[in-house]
Amino acid sequence: MLKLFDQVQEACEAIRRFWPERPQAGIILGTGLGNLVEEISNPVSIDYAEIPHFLRSTAISHRGRLVCGTLRGAAVMVMEGRFHAYEGYSLQQITLPVRVMKALGAEMLVVTNACGGMNAQYACGDIMVIDDHINLMGDNPLIGINDDRLGPRFPDMSQPYDRRLTEIAQGIARREDFALHRGVFVAVTGPNLETRAEYRFLRGIGADVVGMSTVPEVIVAVHAGLPVVGFSVITDMCFPDSLEVADVPQIIATANSAEPRLRKLVTGVIEQALSTGKN
Repeated sequence: MLKLFDQVQEACEAIRRFWPERPQAGIILGTGLGNLVEEISNPVSIDYAEIPHFLRSTAISHRGRLVCGTLRGAAVMVMEGRFHAYEGYSLQQITLPVRVMKALGAEMLVVTNACGGMNAQYACGDIMVIDDHINLMGDNPLIGINDDRLGPRFPDMSQPYDRRLTEIAQGIARREDFALHRGVFVAVTGPNLETRAEYRFLRGIGADVVGMSTVPEVIVAVHAGLPVVGFSVITDMCFPDSLEVADVPQIIATANSAEPRLRKLVTGVIEQALSTGKN
């Protein structure tokens, strides 16, 4: 981890040449959820290739650029496309943008993803605010010699998702009159989807939804002292006894259909959280 600090500084310097503002919030957009950037005023788009140590996003529907600007009066940095372990990258590489957001001044992080639902109370197109997570990726972005400039050796994970931000999100859903579940996200590496036996196992250990991202970024955000709120869009149902073959175009279409509600959550949380003081 000792090389990370210098890499973060180099990435920050490159971004400042395009956009000299200080971000108040960072946002990471998952599969099929990229249209949120349409809300940004005075956007500055930076291809990941223009930023030192940023990776190339190869996942379907991930644009691969950083969009900076103003969202509901707040300065934001939005990753339009994230990186995944199944693309062959290390978790330290994948999570470097979170450290860059923190170094540039971000006060909070919003993460979104598309996921499979395992809770029978959920349905395709529903949104879940992440209350907790399980890391089954077989790796951790904090492995290695710790750099105290980036965070503590043993960060506490008793509350990885900020309670106040989560409650703000629930209030927005009530006000806008749509369902917002609150549950547990489990992260696996992918890229294959799970077997019926694996879905039974994941549900049995307490997970409500399963995906291939998010947890590494959240671990690093906690390490860096960055409050997090996370949203999962349930794009397919993963019931072992009635499992259907995965349809990737349909999964992306379902994620897109949930975007108007997700947009209200993300913009509303940022607006309310930052207007009531620093996290």
